[in-house]
Amino acid sequence: MEKIIVTGCNGQLGRALKAELASDSSFEYIGTDVDELDITDAQATIKYVKEIKPYAVVNCAAYTNVDGCEANEELAMKINAIGPRNLAVAASEAGAKLVHISTDYVFPGDGDHPYRETDTPSPVSAYGRTKLAGENFVKDFSNRFFILRTAWLYGDGKNFVRTMLALSEKHDRIGVVDDQLGNPTSAKELASAIHKLIPTDEYGLYHATCEGICSWADFTEEIFRLAGVKTEVEHISSEEYKRRFPDSAHRPAYSALDNYMFRVGTDIRFADWHDAIEEYIKNGV
Repeated sequence: MEKIIVTGCNGQLGRALKAELASDSSFEYIGTDVDELDITDAQATIKYVKEIKPYAVVNCAAYTNVDGCEANEELAMKINAIGPRNLAVAASEAGAKLVHISTDYVFPGDGDHPYRETDTPSPVSAYGRTKLAGENFVKDFSNRFFILRTAWLYGDGKNFVRTMLALSEKHDRIGVVDDQLGNPTSAKELASAIHKLIPTDEYGLYHATCEGICSWADFTEEIFRLAGVKTEVEHISSEEYKRRFPDSAHRPAYSALDNYMFRVGTDIRFADWHDAIEEYIKNGV
């Protein structure tokens, strides 16, 4: 049985991976979070990974609070860049594969077509800058890596879907941005793709989202429809949102990703976002 270390195991993707790998007797899931392992501590990280001797390390740990990253970019750099660097060094020394999760925020979001892996990143936020730095460290220090950029993730944990449903219980009308476009992505779908990718030697950079593009407002309307919620969705602009929440960080307007490398290089496919959110709502948020 091959050991798989999953950092950030208490997050949405970490939990989804635990469920995904539970049915595979060839892998042993070893979950760790900051209380057990601080990935910003290089020596502790190297020591931990060497002791476990894993087949692969999946890094789900990250500082994902976009506004928080803007307020404290140094902390974000430690978690989102130095942490992955340490894991890359540790995985290489232990002879393990490394799966690193990144984000659509590495792109500026000013385009009009889905970004491919070959497009040049140019982040406009602290979150995007620190995540791109993490990608580059993984490339520099790991010799067997998979970098997966995902977006608008939801699963078992705090997420946009649960936030909107909670707000709907208190409000008859909710303002949601309609000029930011992306790919809502199920943590279950992403975990399945990681599970299929790990045993392969198809190393490199991948975009990893559910298929299809929508706005946050469109996504909210579909969530409410599936959940039988009557709350009205007010379509608002990013400019209006900024007026209402002036301290919020800049978000990319068009950060949709194209899973090009999965499509041309593997047989791994993602569900359409409509089907994925329907399954999520049906199974209980």
